Amino acid sequence: MAADPAAADLAELRRPVRGRTTVGAVLQALAAVLSVTPAVVLVEIARRLLTGSGQAVWPLAWVAVGLLAARFVLYASASLLSHLADADLAYLLRRRLTEQLSGLPLSWFAGGVSARVRSTAQDDVATLHHAVAHARGDLASAVAGPLVVVGYLLWVDWPLALLTVVMVGAAQSIRTRVQVQAAEQMSRIAAANTELTAAVLETVRGISVVKTFAGGRGAARFAAAAADYVDADERAQRIFLRPRGLARATVAPATVVFAVTAVGTGLVAAGWSDPVDLVAFTLLAVGLFEQLTPIYLAQDLRESAQGAAGRIGELLRGPRQPAVEPARARAVGAPLTVEFDDVHFGYQEGHRVVRGVSATLEPGTVTALVGPSGAGKSTLAMLLARFADVSEGAIRLGGVDLRDLERDELYRHVGFLLQDAVLLRRSIRDNIALPVPDATEEAVRAAARAAAVDDRILALPRGYDSVAGEDAVLSGGEAQRVAIARTLLAGTPVVVLDEATAFADPDSEAAIQDALAELATGRTLLVIAHRLYTVTEADQILVLDEGRVVERGRHDDLLAAGGRYAQLWRAQQGSEL
Repeated sequence: MAADPAAADLAELRRPVRGRTTVGAVLQALAAVLSVTPAVVLVEIARRLLTGSGQAVWPLAWVAVGLLAARFVLYASASLLSHLADADLAYLLRRRLTEQLSGLPLSWFAGGVSARVRSTAQDDVATLHHAVAHARGDLASAVAGPLVVVGYLLWVDWPLALLTVVMVGAAQSIRTRVQVQAAEQMSRIAAANTELTAAVLETVRGISVVKTFAGGRGAARFAAAAADYVDADERAQRIFLRPRGLARATVAPATVVFAVTAVGTGLVAAGWSDPVDLVAFTLLAVGLFEQLTPIYLAQDLRESAQGAAGRIGELLRGPRQPAVEPARARAVGAPLTVEFDDVHFGYQEGHRVVRGVSATLEPGTVTALVGPSGAGKSTLAMLLARFADVSEGAIRLGGVDLRDLERDELYRHVGFLLQDAVLLRRSIRDNIALPVPDATEEAVRAAARAAAVDDRILALPRGYDSVAGEDAVLSGGEAQRVAIARTLLAGTPVVVLDEATAFADPDSEAAIQDALAELATGRTLLVIAHRLYTVTEADQILVLDEGRVVERGRHDDLLAAGGRYAQLWRAQQGSEL
């Protein structure tokens, strides 16, 4: 029988801390055993007092106190050890996930996986908490404690012990049947909850449409989903109410005490039992059922943990971008020419978004990629930054295939500036110095001045020490200029530029254009152009359509040719009149 992949993932993820959690489980089991012994000591004290043997009871009392203290030490040690193991594992897993995400190609992120990544790195790692910090210890104590109790009761009075075991066994049998029935009912509740959540989101997101066009009738889905959820919950409660009540009544303290007292009184009257034995059953048998509860809770929590481990394992097994073998690794040659050689690429098998693109970017020149939406402009540019590898053909930098360059070697020569500037939640200084962490203050300031953002940074509450997203609240254009300063400081001779002024207001656009002019000086630029007037001075314009280069040349030549570029130009100029 094949092993459950999710269970295998859980076992594999727990491997680094398995030794510590095992020791913690042993300590918790010993603590569970010691938690029973004070009650046993009390029974023996009662036996000495009732029999009038004259034996001292204070030594036994001090033994009980000592055992309680030992239990506390063992339980605290077990809890500390297992929770430290859980914290270490959570850190290790999140670090592994971060390293894995950094090694995945851009094509993996093309399907909109941000919610999945957040859920896996945050929620699923947190879900493993019980499996790591509690599962083994709870199971060990749920087994060790009842075993000691049953063993002691059998030694004290086996007929009463069998009665207790039968009662607890009957209640456990009912609970097991309820658990089997619960699986189907909980699936129905989960499905109803999913539909209710979707209905709530639909209603909230479309509230203006609902109020304007549906006159409130658009909430019908929400009302129906809410009713279905209530029906599913009520149906489950009706199914579970009677067996749960019966199970609880069977092992309720009053029931156990009554049954043990009734049967025990008969056994005492017949001379088969000692009256003091009833004290042991009154103290220990009452809680036997509840001591087994963690076993059943662990089942549900284990299923959740296995599901979380499966999702974490799936992400960790994602296809990483191939690393460069040391024997193949090469240094970038000279001159620093960029060559696209019959490049093909597709995010999905059988669906190419770049088809047979060939082009040469000479050092120090500006090449613009233009074309309609979905033509493959951004994809082609990102291939130069090796966010993904080409499916066919090759991209060379200084005569060397990008696939033969170490990542650090590539990014020492190729930088990129995206349309949506990303600032990390750290100081503005650290954001600018991200590519050169040991950059001097003057170097950071010089880059900011070149990007025309130095004055704005100095006006922040703490200047360059202000933290993005906290006391550094920047407009989109200002954030873009900080990103330009970062790129300037990196000093990469080749820059991939997604039109930085696409969403800027007129005031910000002028400042950004000045900063980009500084950035372009002496560098090779590959620009993704959405507004054609921004690249009229480009040395080379590549016109893409459906992933192919359909035209190439300078602005004036392409206009004179009257082809696809001229159509795009006229369409944009007409829309701006």
